[in-house]
Amino acid sequence: MGVRYVLEGSVRRSDKQVRINTQLIDADTNAHLWAERFDRDVGDLFALQNEITSRIAVALELELVGAEASRQTERPDALDYIFRGRAALSKPLTRDNYAEAISLFERALALDPRSVAAQSWLANALTGRVLDQMTDSAEADIAHAERLAAQALVAFAWSPLAHFAKGQVLRAHRRHKEAIPEFEITLALNRNWMSALAALGWCKLFSGSIEEAIPIEEQAVRLSPRDPYICTRYGAIGLVHLLRSHNEEAIIWLEKAHNANSKVPPILTWLASAYSLNGEPERAAALLAEARRLSRDDRYSSIARLRAVGTWGVPKIRALFEATYFAGLRKAGMPEE
Repeated sequence: MGVRYVLEGSVRRSDKQVRINTQLIDADTNAHLWAERFDRDVGDLFALQNEITSRIAVALELELVGAEASRQTERPDALDYIFRGRAALSKPLTRDNYAEAISLFERALALDPRSVAAQSWLANALTGRVLDQMTDSAEADIAHAERLAAQALVAFAWSPLAHFAKGQVLRAHRRHKEAIPEFEITLALNRNWMSALAALGWCKLFSGSIEEAIPIEEQAVRLSPRDPYICTRYGAIGLVHLLRSHNEEAIIWLEKAHNANSKVPPILTWLASAYSLNGEPERAAALLAEARRLSRDDRYSSIARLRAVGTWGVPKIRALFEATYFAGLRKAGMPEE
């Protein structure tokens, strides 16, 4: 058939249960790159079909990007560098991995300055490290990303990737309500874009629709349980529980986030606050100290400094942060000034 990869599978049904086995094969080597089994109740067949196809599509995208990025080429073109950059973004969230991805996307853009994909992926990497507090040049990163996203949308107005990039820029500017339509457009054009779904959940939270955030993030977790950004999905759910004063639930989800990636400073501070409010100040203090070490700036030196640089949303959400998150950080030892 002349294809590089083959997806094959089988469906077996027993009474009201269905089992679906699927696997991805490298057609050149016959190597199995990925396999998954789904056991589900038949119930609503259309809902089952949507869930399974979405799970497979999301998993395949991750696996195929990694497979293509690992292929050796003597003279990489722009697409090769884009695949390699995306593979770097699929690694655990760290400053070094963001820097690697940005460097690769910059190489792609140098080879093809009109590439919408290169422009958009570079914008996404720049805003991503701003949102995850893993840059020392936030203002410059946001400004550069904004220019790139605008160029991409002018070139291709219906690119889901370009709309996602614009949404991320708006998030970085703390314009969450304006970002929501961008992520909705992204999902309308590509319903399997889990990063857009998760970003939509964050925007719902900060724009005041806190009750919508957890179901959205849970859907992202369900459809992409092996997602490289799973820590942020767990973190969002844990943060909402913290803001609602459900401290034990918050700890459960934030520990999941911490176990998935222990190097993300905001998650450490949310968990520190939850433990502090739950009567465990020593554990909270240790987490806060680690967040300070990883952040490389002074945002966690005092309540006043954190208020000044953080994102707290509309007034009613800011009030929840004051009553829970900041209260917990005080108990963990963070000074006012």
